[in-house]
Amino acid sequence: MKADRPIVHIIDDDEAVRDSISMLFETEHIEHTAYASAIEFLNAYNDTMCGCLVLDIRMPGMTGLELQETLNQRNTSLPIIFITGHGDIPMAVEAMRRGALDFLRKPFGEDDLLQRVKEALARAAENRATRIAHTQIDEHFESLSPREKEVFERVASGQANKFIAIELGISERTVEIHRSQVMKKMGARSLAQLVRMKIDLDGAVAG
Repeated sequence: MKADRPIVHIIDDDEAVRDSISMLFETEHIEHTAYASAIEFLNAYNDTMCGCLVLDIRMPGMTGLELQETLNQRNTSLPIIFITGHGDIPMAVEAMRRGALDFLRKPFGEDDLLQRVKEALARAAENRATRIAHTQIDEHFESLSPREKEVFERVASGQANKFIAIELGISERTVEIHRSQVMKKMGARSLAQLVRMKIDLDGAVAG
């Protein structure tokens, strides 16, 4: 299986549950893989994975909540659907506060699980597209020369060419040339798009 293909990762220590969910996904032609423990999943995990997790909240060794916390520390974008017992509802609510997409209480219906998985895969696709866009912006920004970066910061902050020229001690014509190169290298078709790129970069630094 390719790491960048959307895959549902089933993580449950109950073999019967894993087999049941796997059979359902096979019927629906949903690509998936199953793990008997959180540790087994982590051993296979890498940052290029795309898809979602169907994760049991209570497991021996590392619990589902502990796995979620570990993945959060790694800044994963894999949506998580927790499956819980009746007594685990407060834990499931806490998991959603930490970013889980949803939870299902056992026994759950097949249609309910399928609906949530399809929502999770759609979310995963959005997350992946956003991550790729962020990476491209970072790469484009790093391709700028030091002077072009100075012009980028000022143009995207709304400064006029003549004020940029005065501040940097260069001619207004030189600013126009740098500005044109910045727009070209950043792949920006408008000033508004360049501003959004600066907001994205500033957000990444703040994060």
